[in-house]
Amino acid sequence: MKKMKLFLSVVSAVFIFMALGGCGESGKKAEQNSAKEKEDEAAAWKEASETPLGRYPETVTYTLGQMSGANNSNLPEGDSYNDNAYTRYLKKVLNIQNQMVYSECEDRYGEMEDILVNDHNLPDVLVISDQENLKRLVENDLVEDLTEVYETCTTPRIKEMYESYGGEIFKSVEFDGRLMALPETVIDHGPCLLWLRKDWMDELGLEEPSNMEEAFEIIREFRRNRMGAEEGEEPLGLVCDIELVGKTSSSYSVDPIFDIFGAKPQRWQEDENGKIIYGSLTQETREALMYLNTLYEEGVLDRDFALRAPNNLRDLVVNGKCGAFFGLWWTPNNPLMDGWKKNKTANWEPYYFPEDRKESANPYNSSRDSKFVVVRKGYEHPEIVMKIISVLFDYSRYEAEDAQEMTDYFALNVDPTARPLVINVDYNEETYQVTRDIRKVLSGEMEEEKLSAIEKSYYEACRNYLDGGEYTAEDWAAYKSRISAVGLLVDGGYVPPKRRYLTKGDREIPQALKILERNAFIQIIMGEQDISYFEVFVEEWYAQGGKELTDAIN
Repeated sequence: MKKMKLFLSVVSAVFIFMALGGCGESGKKAEQNSAKEKEDEAAAWKEASETPLGRYPETVTYTLGQMSGANNSNLPEGDSYNDNAYTRYLKKVLNIQNQMVYSECEDRYGEMEDILVNDHNLPDVLVISDQENLKRLVENDLVEDLTEVYETCTTPRIKEMYESYGGEIFKSVEFDGRLMALPETVIDHGPCLLWLRKDWMDELGLEEPSNMEEAFEIIREFRRNRMGAEEGEEPLGLVCDIELVGKTSSSYSVDPIFDIFGAKPQRWQEDENGKIIYGSLTQETREALMYLNTLYEEGVLDRDFALRAPNNLRDLVVNGKCGAFFGLWWTPNNPLMDGWKKNKTANWEPYYFPEDRKESANPYNSSRDSKFVVVRKGYEHPEIVMKIISVLFDYSRYEAEDAQEMTDYFALNVDPTARPLVINVDYNEETYQVTRDIRKVLSGEMEEEKLSAIEKSYYEACRNYLDGGEYTAEDWAAYKSRISAVGLLVDGGYVPPKRRYLTKGDREIPQALKILERNAFIQIIMGEQDISYFEVFVEEWYAQGGKELTDAIN
């Protein structure tokens, strides 16, 4: 019995020793596994923070302030600014999620932006529409330096896109050699085209115009025959906006008429002596105003243009009251698509008359034409902006095979304001390259598989339209814009001008001077003031602060 107890004691001791030894080994393994997991996690965080497409191991959230679009940016039912094809794809690829805390429509966004800047109360990521506000943010040390994260977390293709605009594009966002914001690339949209109701021309037996004067004669015929006017209504001529000069996202300007004389109002340019002057004060602008007065007196230019609000202009087009206006290549998307939905027989065609354009001194671009993205000082992941740009404008378009939901947004005409970060990054001539590539596929010169995601989306829409079966308003708009309109510019030999920026003296024209200019131009066009009043306007413009502004820029 004693021997048995002794044997059991020895066996127990051995088991205890083995168990303790085993626990030690197991503990070591657990520690090693834990250390390995921490190393892997640290490596994953490092890769995510130092590469364009690295995925964060845990969801990274960021608060966001940006512009919103009309009608919920035309998002599909059920989608929102926090949950849509763009945000879902960014969550899938990068594991990031935006939280909208400040949002305002474009025409009121500046007010909200001013409040945020004045209160030093910024979300993690903010879209800036005013360069003066950017300067204030930098001066008050409220935004992150993005120099290093641009180098590490931006794809080579995105860098190529920026380089296509020349090195000056970054000068407006560099302070002491440091990149303090990411600028939007305002791709070249080309000159405004003249959009005419081709169905009205056919009804009246009119030939298509080959120059601007022939086009104006067509507008005269529209008025003589009261096209679009009901009984008791005045037939309309060329409708235009009270601002006269268009912006990047606007239609209804009369820029092509100024172009006839080589005038560049509201733009800074060099004179023959190399001095920088304001384009609204030149002899070329004076001659253009004289011509506009003639068109106004004849009724070619809408006699009530000074009373029209932007929404009113759009309604005139959509409701079939006018048959002529100037607009950029994307005009079929807005407003013509809504007009097509109301009346599918309304056949709007674009016309481009390069021979009527007089060469002018190459004007300066303003960095105010762009928006900027800044990151709040102290936010843990400033690289997130570069990663978003790299995914949305490079990876999803050129490499990914799982971004169809985002691609479908192009066909659905979802507004760009639906994207986190309401800026665009693309090659300067991308508009024309898309059309060239679509044409090559349509003609059999190129395989469809070689199209980028955005090109494929537009190609499919154009194909739907051309097949002659059932097609949507979006299909119609895609063909009219990408093939009809941009095709005119491609075939017309249009070449985007080299961009130059006033990086040191890029100052906003004071509101008082803007009002002075607008009132003077309208009075001259409407004949309320003789053309000799132009010299009075120039003197007043310089006397009311324009001279100091011009001297500062020079």
